[in-house]
Amino acid sequence: MKVITETATKVAKYLLDDSVTVTLESNRIVLGDLSDPDEYIADLNSGNATLHTGATGPVDGDGNSTWYGCKYTFDGTTWAEVSGWVQPTPPEESE
Repeated sequence: MKVITETATKVAKYLLDDSVTVTLESNRIVLGDLSDPDEYIADLNSGNATLHTGATGPVDGDGNSTWYGCKYTFDGTTWAEVSGWVQPTPPEESE
């Protein structure tokens, strides 16, 4: 897996499959082929983000993924839950 973290805080923002091409540019991050990108990440770039490769995502005791963006910090080896992190709840549907 590939993990994109915010460099200053080490907060893990994205967990991506190894097959996804990730390019850190000076003004953004590009996901996918540069000639036909799948997505842009506009708030992160080569100056404020770190790309970790060969990672294994966080799991619980039963081996189930516990990944959620911004829930963990990652230093390239160790996952740690962000203190005070609260699971977002979806908005209630109006009738």
